[in-house]
Amino acid sequence: MPDIIIGKNHVFEALRAGRAINKILIEKNTSRSSIENILFLCRENKVPIEFVGKDAINRISPSGRNQNIIAIAAVKDYVKLEDILSLPKSKNEPPFFVVLDGIEDPQNLGAILRSAEATGVHGVIIRERRAVGLTEAVGLSSAGAVEYVPVARVSNIAQTLDTLKSRHEMAVWITGIDMQGDKDFRDVDYTGGTVLVIGGEGTGISRLVRAKCDILARIPMKGKITSLNASVAAALVMYEVMRQRDKHI
Repeated sequence: MPDIIIGKNHVFEALRAGRAINKILIEKNTSRSSIENILFLCRENKVPIEFVGKDAINRISPSGRNQNIIAIAAVKDYVKLEDILSLPKSKNEPPFFVVLDGIEDPQNLGAILRSAEATGVHGVIIRERRAVGLTEAVGLSSAGAVEYVPVARVSNIAQTLDTLKSRHEMAVWITGIDMQGDKDFRDVDYTGGTVLVIGGEGTGISRLVRAKCDILARIPMKGKITSLNASVAAALVMYEVMRQRDKHI
């Protein structure tokens, strides 16, 4: 089980203390006035809220002493986007970021973090909503990599890609990995500033995010299966980035 924070007072204090929270579940019939301070802090800290049925909350907190509100804490603190963007310069390396557009499976996110740590990724950027956060299952799947790879959570992936492009000193090229891409991923030059975009399971990269990519690259396949698991696809491309950079040095 992830770390669960139960009850209005405990949830409020966790938010006020800056605890990393994946999301907050609130019973849909709860009076908004009774949790006004919690809603305010959620907006301030960009913590996702889900209004759910009472049964959903009681399944997590069977004692019933939850006051109709539960927070699901992250296994590790998220970092600010700016913290990630400053890392390449501090290491005197060309930027290498991975952006995940809607990964929902904790096993996939954990595996991606593990590969990211092994290939020198400076940071991973994930979506706030309709995506898995840094849950305990992600931590376990990452085999400890979650402790070493900075993860930033943003509300809008497309706008974040615009932010990356606007940082001219980083000179990044954004490559989306897409089975309909017009270029073999091995033919892309990753020796300069690189942003890899990996889409969600089953849905791939969203339309708005695709439009922000400079390159759409495919992973060629010979078999009858038309796509790879998201974490496998991400690992293949991350290792190609590392291979090119090691060869280039």
